[in-house]
Amino acid sequence: MMGMKLAPLESVWTQDAPRHSAAPPRMIANYLAWPIALLIVIHRVFVSAWTGALTDDFTTVWSAAKRFIDRVPVYNETYHHVDPHYLYNPGATLLLSPLGLAPSIDVARPLFILANAAAIIIALAWLTRRSGFALAHPVFPFLIAAAFLTESVTNTLVFSNINGVLLLALVAFLDWFVRGHSWAAGLVLGFAIVIKPMFAPLLVLPLMRLDFKAPLAAVAVPVVLNLIAWPLTPGASDYVDKVMPYLGITRDYANASLAGFAAYYGMPNWLHALLFLLIAAAVAVAIIGLARFRYSDAWMWAATSSGVLISGVCLLSSLGQAYYSMMLLPAILTVLRPLSPMHVAPVWVGIVIFYSPLQWAESNFPDLGANLDIVLVTIAWSIFIVSIAAWVVSVSTTAKEKANEPEQLPRLDRGAMARQA
Repeated sequence: MMGMKLAPLESVWTQDAPRHSAAPPRMIANYLAWPIALLIVIHRVFVSAWTGALTDDFTTVWSAAKRFIDRVPVYNETYHHVDPHYLYNPGATLLLSPLGLAPSIDVARPLFILANAAAIIIALAWLTRRSGFALAHPVFPFLIAAAFLTESVTNTLVFSNINGVLLLALVAFLDWFVRGHSWAAGLVLGFAIVIKPMFAPLLVLPLMRLDFKAPLAAVAVPVVLNLIAWPLTPGASDYVDKVMPYLGITRDYANASLAGFAAYYGMPNWLHALLFLLIAAAVAVAIIGLARFRYSDAWMWAATSSGVLISGVCLLSSLGQAYYSMMLLPAILTVLRPLSPMHVAPVWVGIVIFYSPLQWAESNFPDLGANLDIVLVTIAWSIFIVSIAAWVVSVSTTAKEKANEPEQLPRLDRGAMARQA
């Protein structure tokens, strides 16, 4: 009787260990990743971005859109001041003019931040699917968390600029172009170009596959928009008279381009020209070397080539800002593919540096810290380009060596022959 009474008690207080956990590792990874991602996104959007910073890109754009709606000259700023200036062409002004319909900046800015945060998340979801993973895979939330920790995404939201929407446009262009939707790809690239001409070099990608539809559409969009917008924009001629001369000036502050680096440190012209040629040569080597994969691995080729071209523009143009590194995400995420330049160590040195949100200026070493804040992104973009160029040279050299190896006859298995005899 006592044994029968103890049996139920033992079943309550003791139990054999199960052979397997109820939750598989992938599910546990999701349990971990999603709270991290949500916490970081909420903090970046509703704390960092809502609070803002001294640098404010949105007020300039909203004010110009408001002037467009109110029919007063759009380009009426004093361009010799260092404040953020409105630099968009009349076509982009027409495209952005609905922002001016908001009753106040206090209404428009939060909505703009939310739109850019949503665009970034959609772009990351698109890249996750393009990399061969379902959105239910923990790769997606981990990617969101990592992206929203970077300097690029953080400052895009804090400064309240349009780069999140442009990242989504870039991903859409690359995917539609690779899938053969040339007209759609060209249209979305055209809208990106009219807002940021830095995307114009991407026209070379469809041309390398003899696809003329996408470039035609991409060129037509800014041309048509500017033709329509020119008579509608108050003071449109000021864009030519005031803004374009200003765009030709290399500023020596908040500028990570090679020209900005040279201007800040007073680099000799010959050294600037030499470095320019070396970086341009590395870009050319990378683009030409990657072209061999334009049909065999079209996504890796297009995404990586876009990263080389955009980082090349950031380095070699008159203005490059660290948050433009967000546009390199499609290239970086090719690391999830079987073949990618992202599988080598040096490229990650550059990636970690230009995505790092760290500030180096501090009271103990003010000069060293200030100089690191200036030069690190320039160096990181250079490492990124040179690493990819070195990878394509290495892959090409290895392929040639294998092709030149003499074909060897199979070794004779004398033991097998003896057994058969």
